[in-house]
Amino acid sequence: MVYADPFRFGPERGTGMSTIIIMTWKEMLRKRVMLLTLIMTLIFLLAFWFVARTIGMEFGNPNLDPGSMEQLIDHYMQGAITLILGFFFASFVVAFLAIFSSVSVIAGEAEQGVLQALIPRPLTRKHFYLGRWIGYVSLGVGYAFLLFLTILGVTEYHSSVPGSWVSLAKAFLLFASVVPLLVSIAMLGSCYMSAMGNGVFMTMLFGAGWLGGMLNKITSMGMFVQSEETLHMIGGLMDMAMPADALQRRMLAEMFSLQEMQPFTDLAPESLGPFGFAGMPSNAFLLYALGYLLLVLFLGVRAFRKKDL
Repeated sequence: MVYADPFRFGPERGTGMSTIIIMTWKEMLRKRVMLLTLIMTLIFLLAFWFVARTIGMEFGNPNLDPGSMEQLIDHYMQGAITLILGFFFASFVVAFLAIFSSVSVIAGEAEQGVLQALIPRPLTRKHFYLGRWIGYVSLGVGYAFLLFLTILGVTEYHSSVPGSWVSLAKAFLLFASVVPLLVSIAMLGSCYMSAMGNGVFMTMLFGAGWLGGMLNKITSMGMFVQSEETLHMIGGLMDMAMPADALQRRMLAEMFSLQEMQPFTDLAPESLGPFGFAGMPSNAFLLYALGYLLLVLFLGVRAFRKKDL
């Protein structure tokens, strides 16, 4: 008797994974979390429209000569401040959509007895898990893309968007990278915790990463001089435990070509407070975040294969 290799992607398994991906999309569109996200997005974009309009009217200096270096820097700062405000809140929207869409995918369906019906042969647990992962990630990245373009469009209408198409492309990849990261962690947690417990854990973990970014900004402002080294180390450890906020900081730095523009502009926390730039992640940290994602995804597949349904 010949047995099929459970780790090989054959035509039947490919079709099964496609079914799981499409089923995930349909399920997400039916869920209230998606509807609520879209409603809150419309409210956010409406508020952002008036914020961008106000900044555009208040920040511009009509006395500057058209085409001069001073006017270019003025437009750069105007667009940068608008985008910093927009993406500060957009990062939370994308993160919570990724978290709460996938936080109960394993535990919730296992408790309801749905998984026994959804994992028929020849579809293996590995392919079911990856199908779910691809479904959540693709929908989240698609939403992030639309939100990214909308924020850029609103900013361009009221002021201007600093940066080239290359820098904007890099910025989007970093902006959307939090989706597979958070979905991977949420699905791994769902293999061990209930939906409620996993949701609380993911919220606290994401909050810890955000707090790490705030600690880096506080220390760069010269506050708590005696404890600066300790706070900086704690912030770095929080970034390593949850790299999402650090990836968003690197996203803004790429969008504004911060290294090239730093001699001409002041986007430091001393000037912009909590919205300023501090502690930009290095390329080595980006490699760490990629390894973090792949490890969590591998552990999630492994945990699901061994989970008692």
